[in-house]
Amino acid sequence: MRPVEVQTFDVESADLAGVQNQLEALRPEGFDLISAPVRMIKGAPVLEATGTFARRDGIREIEGDDMDALLAQVPDGWQLLSVRSAG
Repeated sequence: MRPVEVQTFDVESADLAGVQNQLEALRPEGFDLISAPVRMIKGAPVLEATGTFARRDGIREIEGDDMDALLAQVPDGWQLLSVRSAG
């Protein structure tokens, strides 16, 4: 399981490289960029983008006798990533 957390940041730049550089500079530790749609501003030589970052660290393993026992251990704000049989 891992925590579920998303952060967004708006940036502007004259080109895509500038958008990418700004978003990388804003990326919080433990987060990955999952979306960054770019928009052109009408009448201006500027691109706007909203970068969405999702937390990808903090992974923990849990064990349980059945699926209900596993789900009971997943607190609010966390997600179960995968389940495998131990037997």
